[in-house]
Amino acid sequence: MSLQVSIGQYSSAGRKTLNQDWFGACLPTEPQLSNKGIALAVADGISSSTVSQIASETAVKSFLSDYYCTSDAWSVPHAALQVLKASHNWLYAQNRNGPFCSDPDKGYVCTFSALILRQRHAHILHVGDSRIYLWRNQQLEQLTRDHRVWRGSSSFLSQALGAGAVLEPDYHSLPLLAGDVFLLATDGLFEVLSQPQLMALLEPLQPNPELPGAEQADLAELAQQLADTALTAGSKDNITLQLVRINTLPADSRLPACVDQQLPVPPVLQPGDTLDGLQIIRPLQQSNRSHVYLVQDNPTATLLVLKAPSIDLAGQPDYLERLLREEWIAKRVNSANVLRPASINRPRTALYTLFEYIDGQTLRQWQLDHPKATLEQIRSLTEQIGKGLQALHRSEILHQDLRPQNVMVTPQGSAIIIDFGAARLAGLQADDEVAGDIPGTALYSAPEYFLGAPGSTRSDLYSLAVLTYQLLSGRFPYGPEIARRRSLTAQKRLQYQSVLSADSELPAWLDKTLEKALQPDPNQRYQALSEFLYDLRHPNAKFQTPQSLIELHPLWFWQSCCLLQCLLILWLLAS
Repeated sequence: MSLQVSIGQYSSAGRKTLNQDWFGACLPTEPQLSNKGIALAVADGISSSTVSQIASETAVKSFLSDYYCTSDAWSVPHAALQVLKASHNWLYAQNRNGPFCSDPDKGYVCTFSALILRQRHAHILHVGDSRIYLWRNQQLEQLTRDHRVWRGSSSFLSQALGAGAVLEPDYHSLPLLAGDVFLLATDGLFEVLSQPQLMALLEPLQPNPELPGAEQADLAELAQQLADTALTAGSKDNITLQLVRINTLPADSRLPACVDQQLPVPPVLQPGDTLDGLQIIRPLQQSNRSHVYLVQDNPTATLLVLKAPSIDLAGQPDYLERLLREEWIAKRVNSANVLRPASINRPRTALYTLFEYIDGQTLRQWQLDHPKATLEQIRSLTEQIGKGLQALHRSEILHQDLRPQNVMVTPQGSAIIIDFGAARLAGLQADDEVAGDIPGTALYSAPEYFLGAPGSTRSDLYSLAVLTYQLLSGRFPYGPEIARRRSLTAQKRLQYQSVLSADSELPAWLDKTLEKALQPDPNQRYQALSEFLYDLRHPNAKFQTPQSLIELHPLWFWQSCCLLQCLLILWLLAS
């Protein structure tokens, strides 16, 4: 089962000559139906402007088109807010740089409300005084609040698209039920029809899952009936409304596989075997979870890496989905420090993933080959890994398993993050999914994972700091105790072990930088990766050991001593 809805829409200028409202809806097919959902939006211009109908049309059209162009790795609120803010900034720029700079109320300004139905949840974004209602179990609930400020008997919009430099739209989400009906409307409807009146008009609407086509016609007829009733009741404004009814919901909130999971799992391959034009050269790694091979693409003679699931795990959809997501992630992150997918789009006859071949060694092996690596070498590797993490974080992807075995180092010294098996993606995250098993390797995992909390970008930052600490010292900042501290009280008793040693030549400020990045409490760490990477190379004044007065101002110090000596001599002579 998939998400299925019926929609009815109507818009009228009412008693006005110009309709400044605009509305739209987008019902995509798979995979966008599961990845992005169904989007509806309504916008209302302001009567003081003669061009706000352009703002309404621009806001709705740009939102419905641009939202579906955002990365599938982004979460619904992040993608929707980014698109909405882009529309706002464009409208605001037209007002500021055009003829309406001195009087924005005559410029490109409108209200905006959007409803996104994805999987089993509804997501609502709202600016201004258009409204979204929910009709459920014969009850009508207003889901948005009017952004209006009242001064006596008059009022004005406190927030609207294009009306100010800063936009702070309302956002919230709620779970869906089959039979729910959402109403999106401009103020021409609800200013003359009270909520009890609207509820009475919606009450005859009953779900009819056997006749979805007829149900859709009923919604369209009901939308016009509501508008006609408002007009009869004396509405003097434009009237626009959308009705959307939830007919069926997905069986669960899991997304379909990034690749067809119905394909068979390939058998254990031997050198010389061929699969989909890929010739097996040699196995790179084999375990009870996966088989990794070095292969050559026969048509192009390109070396690639093929990763196939273990036959023993072929019947576990969760495992297959996570393995297939690795290639999905690689295709959506563009960074020289993140593993890239193979540029081959031929149909596949078996279930596997393909990546570019990296001619190099793991960071673990590099560390064994460079037992006396310099600070500059380690700092360079840390910075490159950090850039790879930043690229992942921009796509709302957490790696969650950063360790030496998951970083490749080329002969030229480039560091590349690999293996996204434990990655957490906001865009592919099920709406009702919560933190589960502890991802990654215990010694490199952030302490909050052991408390059952979900990870964040600061969790990846912690893992990067552990990696840096271990490269510098061969030790771990808290030793093996970290995995056994499963309560907040126990974690507060953790004692950071300095990276410095008796024969260490590392600067003291570097130890303080690592200590801050390795705080058990994520709120006490650096709040951004860029801050940590900057402090690794630039001494933070807060972390430097205070110097003595003679070191800070030697000339002034000795001059003061001489002056005090002279005064002492004069006092002795006088007495």
